[in-house]
Amino acid sequence: MSIIERERLWTGPQAAVVAGVFSTAFLFAFEAYAIATALPLVADDLDGLPLVGVSFAIMLAASVVTMTVSAPWCDREGPTVPLLTGVAGFIAGLVIAGTAPAMEVFVLGRAVQGLGQGLTLVALYVLIGQAFDEHVRPRVFVIVTSAWVLPALVGPPIAGWIAETVGWRWAVLGAIVPALLAAALLSPALGMPGAHGHVRLSPRRLGLATAAALSVLAVSVGGQRGFAGWWALVAAGLLAAVLAVPRLLPSGTWTGRRGLPAVIATRGVVSLAFFGVEAYLPLALVEHRGLTPTQGGMVLTGGAVLWFGGSWLAANVPALADKHQRVRLGVALVAVGSVAGGLVLVEAVPLAALVLLWPLAGLGMGMATSTLSVLLLETAPAGEHGAASAAMQTNDAVVQALGLAVGSAVFAALLAHSGEAAFAVVLGASPVVALGALVLSGRLRER
Repeated sequence: MSIIERERLWTGPQAAVVAGVFSTAFLFAFEAYAIATALPLVADDLDGLPLVGVSFAIMLAASVVTMTVSAPWCDREGPTVPLLTGVAGFIAGLVIAGTAPAMEVFVLGRAVQGLGQGLTLVALYVLIGQAFDEHVRPRVFVIVTSAWVLPALVGPPIAGWIAETVGWRWAVLGAIVPALLAAALLSPALGMPGAHGHVRLSPRRLGLATAAALSVLAVSVGGQRGFAGWWALVAAGLLAAVLAVPRLLPSGTWTGRRGLPAVIATRGVVSLAFFGVEAYLPLALVEHRGLTPTQGGMVLTGGAVLWFGGSWLAANVPALADKHQRVRLGVALVAVGSVAGGLVLVEAVPLAALVLLWPLAGLGMGMATSTLSVLLLETAPAGEHGAASAAMQTNDAVVQALGLAVGSAVFAALLAHSGEAAFAVVLGASPVVALGALVLSGRLRER
């Protein structure tokens, strides 16, 4: 493909769609970093430290419900109304959270944001599947990835400055600007019809989605070990997830069946491996290598930048044309890069080596996850991009939430006896999880 043809993504007839896709991804990235940065001030101002963990978990749980709602809606009527409704809901949640007089109201705002985000994420994938041919989609997912790079680099300092100078409320409400921009750019680009006018959301699936959401919330809240009997809540949440979630996914997803189920499973497991390290790496660097919190956080920047690099390589390097092989290469890189977490505890390993090793995991994630998104749209049955996208997003959310929550509970339990053992277990588990994803990636091809 020529350079001129490549430029037509931004300047050709689909430029409005490309701009809308980019701006929507940018919206979620900007909000994620703004909230994460401002949250300590929110908790202090509203006296809501015990509800900090809930504010994250409830947003994720709410999105699981609306992902299930969005799938048949998109397949029946197209992505237009679900996408714009989702953005509007996200804005409403920002307003509630940004003007909250109490932490409970802030948590409610986060729940409304989650409802909007679930609708939008599924509709965005359907839009990409309908608007772009197969050979163009890898480059579109590069654009989606690129929308996370700038917020990762400048989002925390900007949001921190706003929160500290004019108040955390403006840091939260500031995310309304990219939300309105996303809606404005998307509006003229939409209007695509649905493929299956007969598709409807069954009450059974809505019930299963609600059970899945409650399981995420239960495990996430119980995993903080903040009350007596927390283990019972975690156990009940895990049981509910095992009973409900697989029924929302293509048959055989959690057992790694070949084809679409393995595509969805691989992405969920490799993402857990990556974020399992990212959740603890800065703290480990502070506790065991003497870095400041800012320095520890900056180590993650290399992973964010290389994530975009991996996505770009996947879409542009002819030697990586085989999608299944580049997923396996990406997952292998995540396995190698995630070893950096455990090596933090080995004082003989220079800090510079860790700083260079961790970005390999980001490179692998960019290569693997963007390709898995392409394979999802290629492997899904015709006209069922909504159902497949909802399944992938739901599995990602549930697997990551449950894995991180269980890891948090294990970490807290071990921390009371040995800090080094606590870090060793949670950081050492990620390379093992990544190897599990590598096994799953060998089942992407259908026989």
